[in-house]
Amino acid sequence: MKVRNKVVVVTGAGNGIGAAMARRFAAEGAQAVIVADLDGAAAERVAAEIGGTGVAVNVADEKAVASLVERTIADHGRIDLFCSNAGVSIGKGLESTDADWDKAWTVNVMAHVHAARAVVPHMLERGEGYLLQTASAAGLLSISDASYAVTKHGAVAFAEWLSITYGDRGIKVSCFCPMGVRTNMLLGSVSEVDQPALLAAAVEPEDAAEAIVNGLDAESFLILTHPEVLEYMRRKGADYDRWLKGMRRFQQQPRPQQA
Repeated sequence: MKVRNKVVVVTGAGNGIGAAMARRFAAEGAQAVIVADLDGAAAERVAAEIGGTGVAVNVADEKAVASLVERTIADHGRIDLFCSNAGVSIGKGLESTDADWDKAWTVNVMAHVHAARAVVPHMLERGEGYLLQTASAAGLLSISDASYAVTKHGAVAFAEWLSITYGDRGIKVSCFCPMGVRTNMLLGSVSEVDQPALLAAAVEPEDAAEAIVNGLDAESFLILTHPEVLEYMRRKGADYDRWLKGMRRFQQQPRPQQA
């Protein structure tokens, strides 16, 4: 899929990967980029940079997501690409409360469900459409904090289900699974369950946006920032116990020195 002349919605686009994605889509010649974020002011700032539309949207609120879809279709006639990108990291392990788990579940899984419920019927009616679901390498490798890893697994599974269920009906699906990206979520986290290796090998948000544009162009289901993730997945399938030992070593890498 070429983004040029497409109507694109990006959630969680006030900063980080979402903002880089919105900027790159605009640079690629998208007809319209709708920049949605819980922080409406941040969304408007990014939108002002690229000539897009900034809106405040809480992706945990299904009615708000449905309204976003309805307004975009009313204003632009269609949605070609919906990027369900917003996410949250709690930064805790077993000490996470039930409320923490509920928050992670709602934002990291149900927000994707809310988006699909709202936009898939429109895409089916048109006979085409593209869903980009931002999950994480944590959803493939169980790195990072407990609720993040578990809910990102759910996000990956839902993206797989969408592709399996609607892939022969004109709807394309990609699942973006970045590893370390230098965003506020990663750089601002100080919990003991952080993975120092993520910081050591982190890429910039613009690199993530580059990977996304290339992945969309190839219409690949799995889009990665770090190619080694695919090798880790192969090892997981080949020898689960050996893979678990390897991931323990990965998690125990020393924290890089801060400048």
